[in-house]
Amino acid sequence: MTKENRKKETALSLDKPVVFVVDMVNGFLHEGALSDKRIETIVPAIEKLIRDKGYPAVFVCDSHTGDAREFAAYPPHCVQDSHEAAVIDALSPYARDVLPKNSTNTFMAPAFQQRLPELLETYRDFVITGCCTDLCVLQFALSLQSYLNENDDRNHRVIVPANAVETFHLDGTHEAEAWNAMALANMAANGIVVPERIED
Repeated sequence: MTKENRKKETALSLDKPVVFVVDMVNGFLHEGALSDKRIETIVPAIEKLIRDKGYPAVFVCDSHTGDAREFAAYPPHCVQDSHEAAVIDALSPYARDVLPKNSTNTFMAPAFQQRLPELLETYRDFVITGCCTDLCVLQFALSLQSYLNENDDRNHRVIVPANAVETFHLDGTHEAEAWNAMALANMAANGIVVPERIED
């Protein structure tokens, strides 16, 4: 889905939303091997949803064991109880509901699985924000969408506003703009709602 097509959905109206804020932690924004300050650019969009609009928020944070299996693919990062694993200062006042995860996929986290029945009963729209668009956001959104499809659940939507997700950039290795575009197109092709932004 192109940015031009997404703009047609900017006036998206939400119904009983909950906002998931994925991995907006020090280890992805301010320090450590996987941090990139470009991800800070989405903070205002996330704040608009949870502070200005007052939507309930669930913060999902990497909280890895010291010898996490994931470290075979990625440098060690966001070890549980470390400063890297803490929500960034700009968003920490809103982080009252925090779920830990030990992998890139929120859906697989035991804490999320335990909460899923309650979340489905309480909310209709699952709005996913944060980083990284092509990793943690993508895997969570596709897994949740697949769960809804498997159960023929037509009462819930998975929504990923493009202005509230971002990924990291590494010259010649991980081109952020390209990976953002591919991830958003992948999600849209799988029935996830991908507006440019959410407006009431």
